[in-house]
Amino acid sequence: MTARFLAPRDDRMRMLFTGPQAKAALGGLVTNDVVALHPGQGQRAAALTVKGRVIAVLRVFDRGDDLLVDTEARAAEGFIGMIKKFVNPRLAKYTVVTAETGCLGVHGDGAAAAIVSTPGDVALLEALPAHGGMTTSVDGTAMFVARSLDQGASGFDVFGPRDRVEALRARLSAAGWPVASDTELEMRRVEVGLPRWGVDMNDETLAQEAALDALGAISFSKGCYTGQEVVARIHFRGHVNRLLRRLTSATALPVGGLVFDALGAEVGDVRSSVHSTTRGPLAIAMLRREVAPGAHVQVRAQVRAHVSVAHGAAPADAAAADAGTEASAPVDAVVEALA
Repeated sequence: MTARFLAPRDDRMRMLFTGPQAKAALGGLVTNDVVALHPGQGQRAAALTVKGRVIAVLRVFDRGDDLLVDTEARAAEGFIGMIKKFVNPRLAKYTVVTAETGCLGVHGDGAAAAIVSTPGDVALLEALPAHGGMTTSVDGTAMFVARSLDQGASGFDVFGPRDRVEALRARLSAAGWPVASDTELEMRRVEVGLPRWGVDMNDETLAQEAALDALGAISFSKGCYTGQEVVARIHFRGHVNRLLRRLTSATALPVGGLVFDALGAEVGDVRSSVHSTTRGPLAIAMLRREVAPGAHVQVRAQVRAHVSVAHGAAPADAAAADAGTEASAPVDAVVEALA
């Protein structure tokens, strides 16, 4: 059995694209093949700078009459800025609908039946493929329900008017569906191996460094898009020098800790850290590509050193004392592939 839980996702940015050129306009800016989508299909994708650095990691859903795109709140500003700069609204209209809409994840055994009431609709939801979606009646309101893989448990994300999504949350809570805490959702994210923009990567991270190809967010056969030259060159003729990996350990792994290989060489740093209820301490780290899955490493937290400074000491002396650090006891860990 899979535990039941609700995952509030109202904070994610949501944007609609409409018009006959909507797919072409968005497809020219993201890494996956948006043009190839059919109604009811969806995919992961990324928006990049011209140098192949990640601006945002997205989900794109073809709803037939429009495209629904969502991304993390931290990445919203960069993605919206990109759209405003490159999409001609006379060819493809785009609208940010975050404020007036909501999104609720419903996960675990009986998720489909909890969302819709008729056996036929339950069967249709349960048959949805990864990122697939459909518009259906939820408590008397038309809402878009998509298969979600983000939480590592079978489930769906429900998109609709903000007040109606909140009403669905209240109904399910009253029926015994617990709302997952931020800590639990972060644990599930790291268990799944889903990197987070602004935490595990930023706008200096290459798409393949963030393992977005392994997550199915990159098409290597589609037409041109911003950053494609860098992505293609890495894929067909080269490699990145570092990669996001997962670490497992018997001891908590400190965020910001430095990672060292068996020879004592520094090979990366920890970006996310959680305690899994099933696997114990886990982390996502950016590591040199030579550190392969199965390798044994050590993680050392950089702890502020305590240095006494005499009263009235010169500012330079105080600054030097404040800048001092010392390494804590190392933590043994094993490297895993992220996805």
